[in-house]
Amino acid sequence: MMHSAIFDTAAISGIRLQNRLIRSATHESMAESSGAPSAAHEKLYTDLARGGAGAVITGYAGVQQDGRTSYPGMLMMHDDALIPAYRQLTDTVHRYDTPIILQLAHCGRQTRSAITGMKTVAPSAMKDLIFNEERPLELGENAIETIISNFAAAAGRAVKAGFDGVQIHMAHGYLLAEFLSGYTNRRRDRWGGSTSNKFRIVSEIFRRIREEQGDFPVLAKINGFDHRRGGMRRDEAVRVAMLLEASGCSAIEVSSGTIEEGLSIMRGPRFPSEALLACHFRFRSIPEPLKKAVGPLLRAAMPSPKPYRNYNIETAKAIKEAVSIPVIAVGGIHTLEEISAALESGAADFVSMSRPFIIERDIVRKMREGRQTASRCIMCNYCAIMVEGGPLRCWHGKLPRKRAEAAVQQ
Repeated sequence: MMHSAIFDTAAISGIRLQNRLIRSATHESMAESSGAPSAAHEKLYTDLARGGAGAVITGYAGVQQDGRTSYPGMLMMHDDALIPAYRQLTDTVHRYDTPIILQLAHCGRQTRSAITGMKTVAPSAMKDLIFNEERPLELGENAIETIISNFAAAAGRAVKAGFDGVQIHMAHGYLLAEFLSGYTNRRRDRWGGSTSNKFRIVSEIFRRIREEQGDFPVLAKINGFDHRRGGMRRDEAVRVAMLLEASGCSAIEVSSGTIEEGLSIMRGPRFPSEALLACHFRFRSIPEPLKKAVGPLLRAAMPSPKPYRNYNIETAKAIKEAVSIPVIAVGGIHTLEEISAALESGAADFVSMSRPFIIERDIVRKMREGRQTASRCIMCNYCAIMVEGGPLRCWHGKLPRKRAEAAVQQ
């Protein structure tokens, strides 16, 4: 495939994209306290649209209060009162002929009751090594039904707000990924055990959205694998993808890993210990002299798995061979050659990126115009850590003391 094919128009379930490069959902820590999008969101998404992104997938938006992230500034879509603010956002982005898709999520056990004000919940009462200060509640039948209803209601609000589609977040160890993984789902009822049972909550969400919103595009982001004992593996991810297609899914984005695994989701050659010690709630209060000793221990305890690039391609290809709906590959795909290879090899129909869009919101335009063939991202992953203290930005591997302190105080 010639590079030019990357920049041909394409479609996902009726959504017209200017090219095959998508901004993958990335938490921005920019929302208002109500969960409404802010002026910073509007600038970010319009910059991405002007910069040539084929489509923009928002940072995750919570469907209910106990599903909020522990990071600040999470988008929410749990209340009809939020619709006007989102309508203003979508109207603005659409001026640039760019579709915008709202990612919907529940964080499950990967949050903190100190932040949400509510007990954390999960398919099974297993503590998360990173987030939980207490054991989460195992969800009962009524609570599961409420979550299904709230995902469907949030999708309905997205329709009213003018979004081109929604993406259901089923990856990275959040609630729906917890149901799908045998590591976090130890249930013996109709919500656990077999793949179809573990998938039941997802199938019910899709059924409700399809009943209420017809053919409105509903995408999914899934884990192709993780590194947890008894967790998601490629063969089961393929079965999940087939169940998604049968449920009316419009496209599948293939990612991997959980936050509990450290640098599994966003990989890189150097552990971001400086950012973690400056910003993470478990480490930022450690006295400075001790931080110098803790840093090397963190690097030894949480190595980034290899490869650092193109690490979801083979799983995406296995999924694409099993389904007829579009497949989107994400994960360390940062150059024109890598993008072309992903598309030409048949591994994916689209490529999505996160970090390259953080450092350069106009990277697609630069690539299309021949001014650049690779992202300037050095994969330091400070961006992923520092959102705990303030708005998303690129730090490029440098954390000046005053800026780090300012970020944490925000």
